[in-house]
Amino acid sequence: MRYERLDNGMTLVTDEMDNIDSAAVGVWVRAGARSETAAEHGMAHFLEHMAFKGTARRSATEISNAIEAVGGEINAATSHETTAYHARVLSEDVPLAVDILADILTAPALSPDDIERERNVILQEIGASEDVPEDRAFDAFPEVAFSGQPLGRRILGTRDSVCAVDEPGLRGFLGRHYSAEAMTVAAAGAVSHDALRDMVLGAFESAGHETPSEMPIATYVGGALDGDDDGSEVQWILGLEGEASAAPDFWPVTLAAMVLGGGMSSRLFQALREDRGLVYDTSAFHWAFRDTGLFAIHFATQPETVGEAAEVVVDTLADAARTITDTELDRAKAQLRAGMLMARESCVSRMSGAARNAQVHGRAVSKEERIAALAAVTPRDVERVMRQMMASAPTLVRVGSSFGGPDAAEIAERWAGHPMRGAA
Repeated sequence: MRYERLDNGMTLVTDEMDNIDSAAVGVWVRAGARSETAAEHGMAHFLEHMAFKGTARRSATEISNAIEAVGGEINAATSHETTAYHARVLSEDVPLAVDILADILTAPALSPDDIERERNVILQEIGASEDVPEDRAFDAFPEVAFSGQPLGRRILGTRDSVCAVDEPGLRGFLGRHYSAEAMTVAAAGAVSHDALRDMVLGAFESAGHETPSEMPIATYVGGALDGDDDGSEVQWILGLEGEASAAPDFWPVTLAAMVLGGGMSSRLFQALREDRGLVYDTSAFHWAFRDTGLFAIHFATQPETVGEAAEVVVDTLADAARTITDTELDRAKAQLRAGMLMARESCVSRMSGAARNAQVHGRAVSKEERIAALAAVTPRDVERVMRQMMASAPTLVRVGSSFGGPDAAEIAERWAGHPMRGAA
């Protein structure tokens, strides 16, 4: 794997793979929903949609025809901290992919007619998410955990904010955030680092050179939200303050999520599903950001059993904070390690991983380094970070027709009196 800072300010990272004929290449822009001002809510996602609507050189039809004529595919996605544009093509078509990616990122047409058409598409996307209780719960979750902050805002925006997007706003956002210094080009598969460098320097010659704005610092606050719904299930999410992407405790917290809710062997699946039959499924996860993180547990169940299920979750966390075993930690490590290695069989996954590590760590990170960091975590490390997280204010989001079990304040009070709270 090779990492290089180019003369134009862009970052290039490549992961060459033998014995395959295709390549994945993409551009990760260090700008997402978290980069928006309150007046720009939804702008990053809107701009991602507009990238494929035509450029100064190509119409929308010409973009799709060019990629599909060589059997390739192109797509994009917006997150809180990045917007990624990527293509997968055969090795001989990498120059075409780079040219198209540079075209849509440096010279999008942003015509008023296309903006209106795409506005309707995004409003339908918002409507679709509002129709799904689980989506509503997960959309509300960061809003509560990071209340009043850009990191808490919904990536899609709101109906009002999307209706306010216009061409000057999109061009302003593009100019401030889509500079060469904010872009990481990542590629994996049948690619040559040196050849790709020349392609990128030529294709992105017109990229801006402004210094990208720093994202606002986020502060986890916690809180609670109960949302009414007449469905047959209650969506229940409990959150705690996690760790940043590059923090020393990133792996212990990630392993805590795996032990608690990573598969059928996890503590919560066994306690909630196998032992008591309270839920169909449950999960635990860790969202890591540049300067903070969000650890969470989710389940969905019937209104009459949500109270008992919530009690089980609260008690299971308290118990796990002092009783992690070598056996279950080894199993969690094996799951994560296998996931890492299996993902390496896909050039798209390796491209995404290379881009993520380049942006988080400012360098290439080998699989050996990641596996070694994972292997070094002990049961006591996991117990320690769990107690640290339990000291943060809980975030509790419930969406359903009725609620049971402890509320956020009661959870915090119960954990505060736990005998292992604060133990070294």
